[in-house]
Amino acid sequence: MKSFTVLKGIAAPMDRANVDTDLIIPKQFLKSIKRSGFGPNLFDEMRYLDQGEPGQDCSGRPINKDFPLNQSRYQGACVLLARENFGCGSSREHAPWALDDYGFRCIIAPSFADIFYNNCFKNGILPIVLDEAVVDRLFQEMYATEGYELSIDLAKQVVQTPSGESIGFEVDAFRKHCLINGLDDIALTLESADAITAFEQKWRKQSPWLFDVIGNAS
Repeated sequence: MKSFTVLKGIAAPMDRANVDTDLIIPKQFLKSIKRSGFGPNLFDEMRYLDQGEPGQDCSGRPINKDFPLNQSRYQGACVLLARENFGCGSSREHAPWALDDYGFRCIIAPSFADIFYNNCFKNGILPIVLDEAVVDRLFQEMYATEGYELSIDLAKQVVQTPSGESIGFEVDAFRKHCLINGLDDIALTLESADAITAFEQKWRKQSPWLFDVIGNAS
C-alpha cells in the first residue's frame, strides 16, 4: 500500500449528499477483484451518457460535460470534497479501489458510512471528517478559484487552504500509523513474521502429529 505523508493537489467536488457505493462504482464492474483498472469507471453513471460495461474502452464514450471530473479545471485532482454520508450503501471494497485508481488519495466530508470509511484506510485513502460548515466553505472557495489546491499533512493532522488557513482534523492513531508507513492488513501481519515462524516451529515440535495431518490433507 502507498504511504500517505503530505498530499498537495487540486480538489474536485462531489456536491451531493448520500453518494452510495453503487454511484461510486456500479455493480456491473464488481466481477474483477484485481484492485486496479476501475478508475475509468469511477462515478460511471454520472460521468458518461451511456451505460458502461466491464472491459470497455472508455476513451470514445459520450461524456456528461456538466460532471466535474469531465471539466478541465478539475483534471488531475487528488482530493475529493464531498457531502454528508459519503460511501453509504453496500460494503463493496471496489469503491475505494476505484477512487484510488482514479487518483484520489484524500476525501473530505462531514460524515462517511462506517464500512466505506474503514475500507478507505485499508486501501491508502485518507477520509477526513470536518464540520459541515467548514466543508461548505471549502466548496465555496473551490468553486470561486480555478485550480484550487489543498495541502494535507497527516503527521500534523492539518488541512491547509490556498489562503494559508490551517484546519485541524482527527484521525485514529493506529490508522494514522498504518497510512504513514503504507501498511495494509497483510503488511501488518508480515511485521510479525519472525514471531509467527517461531510459534509454528514451537508447535511443530510439541504436536508433530498435527502437522502430519495437515500435510497429508494437502
